[in-house]
Amino acid sequence: MKRREFLSAAAVPALLAAVPIRARAKQKVTYAHLLDPGYDAVLWPIRNGKVKSDLIDLEDTGLLIPQLLQATATKQYDVIMTAVISVPAALARGLELRILSSALEMSPAGEGSGVWVRKGSPLRSGADLKGRTLGSYGLRSTGYMFVREALRREFGLNMTLEGGDVRQVEVQAPNLPAALATGQVNAATLIHSQSWRALQSGEFVNVCETGKILNAAYGQLTAAINVSYPDKLAAQPDAFREFNRMLKASAGYALSHRDEVFGAMARQANIDRKFFDWWFDRVNSTPEVFGDRHAKAVHTAWTIARAMGMVPSVPDVGALTWDKTLRA
Repeated sequence: MKRREFLSAAAVPALLAAVPIRARAKQKVTYAHLLDPGYDAVLWPIRNGKVKSDLIDLEDTGLLIPQLLQATATKQYDVIMTAVISVPAALARGLELRILSSALEMSPAGEGSGVWVRKGSPLRSGADLKGRTLGSYGLRSTGYMFVREALRREFGLNMTLEGGDVRQVEVQAPNLPAALATGQVNAATLIHSQSWRALQSGEFVNVCETGKILNAAYGQLTAAINVSYPDKLAAQPDAFREFNRMLKASAGYALSHRDEVFGAMARQANIDRKFFDWWFDRVNSTPEVFGDRHAKAVHTAWTIARAMGMVPSVPDVGALTWDKTLRA
């Protein structure tokens, strides 16, 4: 190699280092999350350039709960919001996941996880579900597992999915209100936006707020976590650190700019702006970090799941948490 060619080649790394980070190609990080107006508000600041990154482009996709559970196994997304119980269930099948953050945590108010019946129904409490049909958005989701646990604790119902005191059926989330209104099911666990509309319309009645039962028994529980895969995390650790930073910053922006974010989301989702105040204040918190409190909540959920036969064992939460995740 000629001296001039050698010097030119040797200068390439230095020239690349001198290029500003924002001028380099960004790493794309794909994220699948719950399809819900409330969580869309968490991501609104990222989608609308209020929270930016010089390192990554974040591409998010909203999915229904059964789709999220299925997508976890495919590894088609870099990060996925999944049911808490998916982690030990996946581990039993040979698929290792790593926890990045707590995505959805029950609010201290304990609302949003009610059991709903039609106005005028003879059902007055959870105890009346014995021998009746209860519709759910996802029979094997963590959120519905918590409903089952609450009904078991409070009313002594056998809530096994087959052969128990209650006939439990899975209905696609968009179809739940119609199934309840037409009598296809006697009661239903609605998704949050449906629960809000039910509160406003008076067409349905909440006969049991299961979140309050569980808060009294266990404290705040975590229903959904953000996870990724060891090989992806090892290949691009800086990209996933940046993902965590952006998500936490986006949730913080949404809460500190409610008029801007909630107003825009109300127009986009065609729902009352007050829904978002209710969702964030009375139904969920979105920590987007993973500290000791969240690890304890996850361990509790796994213990409940093992007792219900939904997971074979309760693994060590710490061993399945990414060592570079945000702790606070």
